[in-house]
Amino acid sequence: MVMRVGGLATGMDIDSIVNKLMTAERIPLDKMQQDKTMLEWKRDAFRDVNKKLSELDQMILNMKMSSTYNSKMVSSSNEGAVTASGSSSASNGSYSIEVTQLAKNAINMSTAAVDLDPNTSLKEQGVQEQKFTFTTYNEKGEADTHNYTIQDGETLNQLLKRVSDDDNNVRMFFDDQSQRVIMETTRTGNYNPDGKEIVFYEGSNAFFKNTLNLHMSKEQGGTDAKFKYNNTELELTSKTNDYQLNGINFQFKDVGSANLTVTNDVESSFESIMKFVDKYNEVVETLNESQREEKYRDYPPLTDEQKKDMSEDEIELWEERAKSGLLRGESALSSGLFSMRQSWYSSVDTGGGFTSLTQIGIETSKDYMDGGKLVVNEKDLRDALREDPAGVQKLFSNSDENESRGLVNRLEDSLERTINQIGERAGNDTHTTLENYTLGKRMKDLNERISAFEDRLVVRENRYWSQFTAMESAISRMNMQSAQLMSQFGGGM
Repeated sequence: MVMRVGGLATGMDIDSIVNKLMTAERIPLDKMQQDKTMLEWKRDAFRDVNKKLSELDQMILNMKMSSTYNSKMVSSSNEGAVTASGSSSASNGSYSIEVTQLAKNAINMSTAAVDLDPNTSLKEQGVQEQKFTFTTYNEKGEADTHNYTIQDGETLNQLLKRVSDDDNNVRMFFDDQSQRVIMETTRTGNYNPDGKEIVFYEGSNAFFKNTLNLHMSKEQGGTDAKFKYNNTELELTSKTNDYQLNGINFQFKDVGSANLTVTNDVESSFESIMKFVDKYNEVVETLNESQREEKYRDYPPLTDEQKKDMSEDEIELWEERAKSGLLRGESALSSGLFSMRQSWYSSVDTGGGFTSLTQIGIETSKDYMDGGKLVVNEKDLRDALREDPAGVQKLFSNSDENESRGLVNRLEDSLERTINQIGERAGNDTHTTLENYTLGKRMKDLNERISAFEDRLVVRENRYWSQFTAMESAISRMNMQSAQLMSQFGGGM
């Protein structure tokens, strides 16, 4: 530790002098730190671009799905009785459904009020520890038996909840208003054609009869949904109030008849494609802007010392210019943009009516400043989706190779190449070490140089202080000698 003596002998502001000397010495360090900041800004700018590219890449998955182009719309003449939704495989046309019976769950209720406090221990109310059993039936009509024992200190509500939480397709609860216990199946349908859905024998299950006032004979059994299809005498059944048929999911609301019509949902398909086009154009705008931004070389990143003398608005405006044009001239972006544009131009051998983008009302903008954005003729696109949705799908997402490869598949190939190139240059948020990407290696080198230079600055500052301290000590000794001489001269007069 260097002993620092500041101006006691000379009256000089040594601290200020050293600070000014060190300010000059730190100029190379400031430049290195500014270079590091520029690299960090460039890395973050690259990663922001990659996020947008990844968002577009994720949307390509939807553009490959049949449901994007073959979305179905189902209308019902009587939505109070039957509604429906169609998958992409549903055939267009009309369907007639007559619901004769809805699916219901089985339910049983206490025949009289239960004389118990549901939140007080059953044992305290005279209900001793005992076992009880009931039986339900699975999809094959086979019996499943469920055994329970009242636990010490357990209340009625706790017991009923334990039954309800079990894997038994049954729920039980106490209704405070009627003071009755309700026991019902959690599923609709008739699983025991020969009898009740919840079977308990009252003779060996005194808890059901004597405590809960439940009687198996009072159960309202579960029923299957029944309906007739397309005006035939054939009656179909379902355990639930919906039924899957020919790619259509019918939902039964009430007994009654309804005519349902399945058509292509052109608007849904149109909106899906337009969302993709909008995202693509957004990405193109981002890449174009990165190459058009003016670069202000006279606006390097601000040092901490410079920021101290500036307002927040001044700092913001300065950094806005300092960050402008960070990615200008980056080949990964310019070549990526060119490759994306090229994805749309070539024709696709689909074997169908549509082989190019222009045939469905989409083309690249003729305005050079747009940089290859897509322009959509909405009428032509809707017409194409209405007349040949499968052809539009093949044009976009045919998974074959070479001339038959779909347009979004080609775009995906281009995007992945660009994303990988940017990743090699700027890494991604999962990269925790700088060695994994090019800019990171440069930042690591700068960090090492900055650290070494800071060590040298400490040595340099200590040397300055040593020199000034030595000077102060020498002058102090001279002053003392001078005083002594003056004292001697004065003493001899």
